[in-house]
Amino acid sequence: MVMATPALRGVRAQFPQAQIVAIVRPFVADVLDGLDLVDRVLLHDPSKTSGVAEAAAGWTFARRLRRERIDWALLLPNSFRSAWWARLSGARRRVGFNRSARGWLLTESLAPRSHTVPNPVIDEYLRLAGQFGCRRLTRRMELATTAADERRLERFWQRQPVGPPRQQGVVCLNPGGAFGAAKHWPIPSFAELAQRIVVELNKRVLVLCGPAEREQAREIAALAGHREVVSLAQEQPSIGLTKAAIRHADLLITTDSGPRHFAAPFGVPVVSLFGPTHVAWSETYYERSLHLQVDIECGPCQKRVCPLLHHRCMRDLTVDWVFKASAQMLEKHPRREVA
Repeated sequence: MVMATPALRGVRAQFPQAQIVAIVRPFVADVLDGLDLVDRVLLHDPSKTSGVAEAAAGWTFARRLRRERIDWALLLPNSFRSAWWARLSGARRRVGFNRSARGWLLTESLAPRSHTVPNPVIDEYLRLAGQFGCRRLTRRMELATTAADERRLERFWQRQPVGPPRQQGVVCLNPGGAFGAAKHWPIPSFAELAQRIVVELNKRVLVLCGPAEREQAREIAALAGHREVVSLAQEQPSIGLTKAAIRHADLLITTDSGPRHFAAPFGVPVVSLFGPTHVAWSETYYERSLHLQVDIECGPCQKRVCPLLHHRCMRDLTVDWVFKASAQMLEKHPRREVA
């Protein structure tokens, strides 16, 4: 979603009078909160149903789309389903990549680049926007926080025994990875890193988490054994709260997962830990980013679980390496004031 914001900005700039409706899954809808890229959001999650129920829900959603009287549809997902819905909506112009045998459902189909050569998703989205007619295109990603997001973060820090980190600054750790276990950096490594950041760099550490990473976040904070290492595990999971936390951070250290991309729009330096995934697929050309990846004969394999069971691509990423890289990024990009 974050990597799609440059394409969405191009659409908004090219068609300022249009009513732009985003069709998104509920768990990512909050990414767009606070931005003016779309006028309305329609939520739909096909994964919640299956079989006959899925078919019924699909037709119900198609009728809902038809009532929107959509003129043009820009399809960022590559799925057959998204093209089928666009066709059923009645949109007379449907632009997307010719993947998943769906070319006949599109009025304009672009040939996708080869999957055997990694290429950045952000550039693919911009290709689609260019075909859509957009001319003022950049790779600049956008995010915003709402007043409610900011209040939640402030209340969180007020509840901490050591109070808010006024002058000290915060380093956020993001241990999650919905892709699969192969992306995970060991919990003890995160804990040791957190402790060293507090002791040696005099920074507060905040461990981020989504619904699936709450236990990981709790364990990292507990293993670090320092009162200035805290986590969001007790908070209601929220993309808005995660955005606010990263926006106010001095540095984000993260696996190759969604929140990694929250750093660039807010100008926050980021150290990304890559294991089984190829950096080029999610490259965003952000100048304050540093990618760490072990040069290993079996990788990057793009597998969700290590097929060789040794997980060396992540285990060989040493705490010392990540700590030194993080210290260098903090020195190179000193703390900035957040408006």
